[in-house]
Amino acid sequence: MNFIRPFLVAVAIGAFAAAPGSAKSDADDMSATAAGFYSAYKSLPADGVPDAAGRTKLEPFISQTLEKLLSDAAAAEAAFAQGTKGQSPPLLEGDVFTSLFEGATSFKIGTCKSEGRKGTCAAELTYASPNQKPVVWTDTVYLVQTDAGWRVDDIGYGGSWDFGNKGRLSETLKFAIANANG
Repeated sequence: MNFIRPFLVAVAIGAFAAAPGSAKSDADDMSATAAGFYSAYKSLPADGVPDAAGRTKLEPFISQTLEKLLSDAAAAEAAFAQGTKGQSPPLLEGDVFTSLFEGATSFKIGTCKSEGRKGTCAAELTYASPNQKPVVWTDTVYLVQTDAGWRVDDIGYGGSWDFGNKGRLSETLKFAIANANG
C-alpha cells in the first residue's frame, strides 16, 4: 500500500509535465502543416478553384473534407461553364485561398493553438507588387487532427477591404457548388 501513493504521484506529475510539451508539439505540427500548405499554394495560379494537378499539390496538407469541397467545386465550375457554353465568367474568380483577389506573394505562420482535435493558426499574408505599397493582412487557418496528422480544413478570410473574400473558404466553395446550375 505504501508504494501506491508515490506511484500515483509520479504518474500525475508525469502526465502534467507531458501536457505542455504535447501542446508545444501540436503547435509546431500545425505550424508546419500550415507552412507546407502555403508553400504548395504559392505554386498554384491565383485564379479560382485549382484543377486536379493543383489539388494534388495541396493534398498532403488538407483534410479529406476540404479535398472533397475543392473537387466538388471544380466539378461545379465545369458544369457551369458547360451549361453557359463558356459565355459567363466562372463562379469563382481570383484567389479563393486568401482574402485578396490577387492572392498572396508571401506568408508567415504566426501563433497556432489547439483544442482537442481542432486548431487554428494565424497566417500573416502579403501581396507585393512592383511600384506599390505591399498589402498585409491576417487570415486564420483552421486545422483538424487526423490519423495522418494535422491537416488544413478551412480558411477564415481576415482582410478588411470592401471587395475581398469574406467569411470562410468552405462557404465560398459551397456557394459555387450550389450555384452550378445557374
